[in-house]
Amino acid sequence: MAKLAMKRIEIIALLDNRKKILDQLQYLGVVDFSDCQDETLVKINTDSHISRFEKSINTVVAAKEILDRFAPPKKNALSFLNGRREITKAVYESLVAQSSEYLQNCYDLIEYDRIISENRAAIVKYQTAIDSLKPWLELDIPMQFKGTKNTRCFIGAFPSQKTEEDIFSELLKKNPWLDMVHIEVISAFKEQTCVAVICHSSIAGETFEALRQTGFSLPSSIIEQVPIQTVRQYEKEIERCQTEIEEKTGLIKSHAGIIENIEFLVDYYNIRKEKYQALSKIGLTQSAFVITGYVPEKYAQKCVDALESQFTVAINLETPAKDEDVPVLLENGDFAAAVESVTAMYALPSRKDVDPNPVMAFFYYLLFGMMLSDAGYGVMMVLGTAFVLKKFKVEESLRKTLKMFFYCGISTVFWGALFGSWFGDIIPIICKEFLNIQPPSLALWFEPVADPIKLLLFSFAIGIVHLFAGLAVSFKISWDEGRKLDAILDTVPTYLLVLGAAPLGAGILISVPGILTAIGKYVALAGVVLIVLTAGRSSKNIFARLGLGLYSLYNTAAGYFSDILSYSRLLALGLATGSIAGVINLMGSMVDNITLKAIVLTVVFLVGHPLNMAINLLGAYVHTNRLQFVEFFSKFYEGGGRAFSPLKANTKYIRIKEDI
Repeated sequence: MAKLAMKRIEIIALLDNRKKILDQLQYLGVVDFSDCQDETLVKINTDSHISRFEKSINTVVAAKEILDRFAPPKKNALSFLNGRREITKAVYESLVAQSSEYLQNCYDLIEYDRIISENRAAIVKYQTAIDSLKPWLELDIPMQFKGTKNTRCFIGAFPSQKTEEDIFSELLKKNPWLDMVHIEVISAFKEQTCVAVICHSSIAGETFEALRQTGFSLPSSIIEQVPIQTVRQYEKEIERCQTEIEEKTGLIKSHAGIIENIEFLVDYYNIRKEKYQALSKIGLTQSAFVITGYVPEKYAQKCVDALESQFTVAINLETPAKDEDVPVLLENGDFAAAVESVTAMYALPSRKDVDPNPVMAFFYYLLFGMMLSDAGYGVMMVLGTAFVLKKFKVEESLRKTLKMFFYCGISTVFWGALFGSWFGDIIPIICKEFLNIQPPSLALWFEPVADPIKLLLFSFAIGIVHLFAGLAVSFKISWDEGRKLDAILDTVPTYLLVLGAAPLGAGILISVPGILTAIGKYVALAGVVLIVLTAGRSSKNIFARLGLGLYSLYNTAAGYFSDILSYSRLLALGLATGSIAGVINLMGSMVDNITLKAIVLTVVFLVGHPLNMAINLLGAYVHTNRLQFVEFFSKFYEGGGRAFSPLKANTKYIRIKEDI
């Protein structure tokens, strides 16, 4: 169905019903709100409400992260494939009624985590203090002790290991009158010696000066108590902190059962935030309000009926003008819808564009299969994606991606069978190495390794068809817009030039029948003449027209030559997949002993082929996208469309069953 036709919708209703109507529209999820431009209407500033909801969202997300850290939920590796949790509208309403309680639980969790963090920081602080006091544990006086009435005490450290005799000797060298100083080493290490020095108060100044000259320094922190007493106090504080950490950790883990309620809160506040964002776009009077926006024509009447059956409303539906910035909503069958995400990566179609997905889908699967081109890998893709699609309730976006790889897998099986590649050459190796029989030819068409030129020319032919399909879409767009002459003159000469040049180019690589070469010359010449004579038709000056025609001829010839050469990547990636697969099989079959060979081949097969498949899947995906974006889209596609973004329940964790 491609791009859905849009209707511009205007809803006028009583102000008292504003909340209920917005709730209903959000539940329906089919109206893209526009900013009301009527200057006679008042608009509400909802920034404070939105800010409050964002604050609540941040709180809930933080609480969820805390729970995930302390009590991670037990889920199997594939549980994410089941998508969001389904709940009924009645359950949703009951959860809304308890949202305040759940939010308080989040605040509690954050508080518990704050206390745990503070206690962990305190433990580090106390442990650091204990480590700094370890050299002083033998000191039986407080570190701030200064001496008695007649004595002075200096407690400090030297930056190297010293004995009492060493220190005393150094002091005497500095001052021979300091022979009555008492020195006691508290602890001595390679990096530090802690000491207590006592002297008579009359020589305190001389003693400290001599100590300073020998490298003595006072401790950076001085405690009031004896060090061992302080350490014991710190150890008790550490025990208290650890006890509190265990207590708060237990409280956090006890909340593990409310994780689903917390996830609900994330979605609930997001829903409310989006509703208030929409509310800021509507216009108000003293007794009524006005909503403007866009609704898909397909759902317009259902939306009107749903509102008129419950409220007193006036609804007007109009066809948008051609120059309006109408949002884009794509709707295709499974085959084409699977590649919508690829188009969205490039750009959504503008109002002038057609939806490229129905045309692109066929070529996307075709080119992807040629690049991967191993039937064994294709079978794994088909079976794997089919199993997930059948077994799990995957979300729509993931479902489309899986379907894309499902169709790519079918194409890969097709091309792999034509080229005779089933996990590389594993079947011929088994026949030759283990069954002692002549391996059969598995290729339904030909083997690319044996005839790469044939595959190269076929790749160019596929490329020409792909480019011509893009030109055909451009032809249709111009024709539908009434520019029928432009449609013909912008495409037919290019067709003639490329088709005529194709046998001439192929003649460089293979022998081409003379009649085809002769026909090609005249067809290409006709294309050249038409391009030169018609490409500059917009100019009235005959010389300018001729110049534009020659310039266009150069651009067309060079551009299409470059584009067609790009399709040589079909050969390169196809050969790479098969060649690497063959090397993997060869590595596994190099052992002489038949039993050991079977074991080694099995191990190498199970490890090597999934790795080869993963690498070449990525390569095929990237280069197929490139051929669509650069070669195909450039022929007709502008892009730049605005995505249809209706007010709806954009949820991450829950899905309301009755939602449409």
